[in-house]
Amino acid sequence: MTEEVLVWGMTCAHCVSSVTEELIGIEGVQNVIVDLHAGGASRVTIHSSTPISTSAVQPAVVEAGYTLADSQV
Repeated sequence: MTEEVLVWGMTCAHCVSSVTEELIGIEGVQNVIVDLHAGGASRVTIHSSTPISTSAVQPAVVEAGYTLADSQV
């Protein structure tokens, strides 16, 4: 399964690492790819073995210190 979301607030490689680490911690997530857009919304692609809900993604993004955009890609 592949899910894409937009995340606000990331500006550097450390930001990408923080978000990736939190999302990998969600059960079923196998891989995370971040297309960083410093100063804007970064596209985050989540590959998983099962569907991942926004209700699981949002707290992980917030825990990393960033904001999940209201609408998905």
